[in-house]
Amino acid sequence: MSSSKAMNNNDHQLHVFMFPFLAFGHISPFVQLSNKLFSQGVHITFLSASSNIHKIKSTLNLNPSIQIIPLQFPNGITNTAELPPHLAGNLIHALDLTQPQIKSLLLELKPHYVFFDFAQNWLPKLASELGVKSVHFSVYSAISDSYITVPSRLDDIEGRSITFEDLKEPPKGYPQKNNISLKTFEAMDFMFMFTKFGEGLTGYERVMQSLGECSYIVFKSCKEIEGPYIDYIEKQFGKQVLLAGPLVPEPSMEVLEEKLCKWLDNFSVKSVIFCSFGSETFLNDEQINELATGLELTGLPFILVLNFPSNLCAKTELERALPKGFLERVKDRGMVHTGWLQQQLILKHNSVGCYVCHGGFSSVTEAMVNDCQLVLLPFKGDQFFNSKLIANDLEAGIEVNRKEEDGYFHQESILKAVKIIMMDGEKEPGKSIRENHMKWRKFMLDKEIQNKFIIDLVAQLKSLA
Repeated sequence: MSSSKAMNNNDHQLHVFMFPFLAFGHISPFVQLSNKLFSQGVHITFLSASSNIHKIKSTLNLNPSIQIIPLQFPNGITNTAELPPHLAGNLIHALDLTQPQIKSLLLELKPHYVFFDFAQNWLPKLASELGVKSVHFSVYSAISDSYITVPSRLDDIEGRSITFEDLKEPPKGYPQKNNISLKTFEAMDFMFMFTKFGEGLTGYERVMQSLGECSYIVFKSCKEIEGPYIDYIEKQFGKQVLLAGPLVPEPSMEVLEEKLCKWLDNFSVKSVIFCSFGSETFLNDEQINELATGLELTGLPFILVLNFPSNLCAKTELERALPKGFLERVKDRGMVHTGWLQQQLILKHNSVGCYVCHGGFSSVTEAMVNDCQLVLLPFKGDQFFNSKLIANDLEAGIEVNRKEEDGYFHQESILKAVKIIMMDGEKEPGKSIRENHMKWRKFMLDKEIQNKFIIDLVAQLKSLA
């Protein structure tokens, strides 16, 4: 597209660049927001690695008339699936190397805004020099960002290195609706934010620069769900926070695979437990053993999805990790699967009544709109905060009890959490959790409310452009 054509386009229509981090957990919310903005007449240009484009088009129902531009990565690294977690810094460095391409695209296409992710700390300055406004679009919950990546997080550090003990306590002035703090194992997980990678910056410094220098911040959230945390971030950074609403996914047009549908049809309404932790969460043998035994002890039918790093044989790993004789004992009511499954459609099936998950924000939203009770078992990062938000603030789910030091959970903890909301649903606290879940489900399924979030966001973007 030539510059003159881009300029004419801009005369009539808001034009937004979308530039997510390269993990699909990040790409997906950017795609959802793109689809919503596009439906309100916003012109979208989506940027990602050329190797990701086929998957973006095929798995995420991106509107076919949204333009996707492939970026070339000089070091050949293009997504998290190709990398073990300890090499994630290479991916961030790969993004740093795209600066010349981004600059020439901004110069040529002249969008009004570029929506970017946590890792591209260099983007606000680059965009500003070219007269383009930058928007830090957080794929994390406001409760998570407000606890870790705010200026006051380092207020009492005074020249020493931050420790996990510091992270166990909230930052100064943090909204204390439910006295949120971190357990030792959760705080230790966040220490990676304070290690240097890429261009000698810590993750914390990158995010702080991104949030501090961008024109605006957007969350896929709303005041109804996260009001105190959104207000705290506005105060901390002294800039306007815009809201996209929870980005409730559109119902899938696909049909549930026949074999799975037939299996689920064997069980009564809301009796099946669906247990899955996404494609990039890997449990160790001990955790798999406790989880599987906990599900078996419920006596309820279940689908258990377990994934393993791509360099391992899933079949061999499963055979080794599952309790002895487990598959034989549960063969009439338990299904164990590795790899991808039609999660949204499974959660929608009439028989599925409980979702044991890692607390990823998109997964939680899918469960809420499909009337599946939530049992939360978070493993990393923002999942810890999403789980606290759902279980403590909204009181619409239950978190599995874990050991303070290492996060170890027992089979009895799995059984107890499932029992409270599945078997004892008419007693307290199960009854209140179910009622709150129903209230939030109604809110998320109210099309008028959800559309208004996007209409208001577009109006704000137009007036600020």
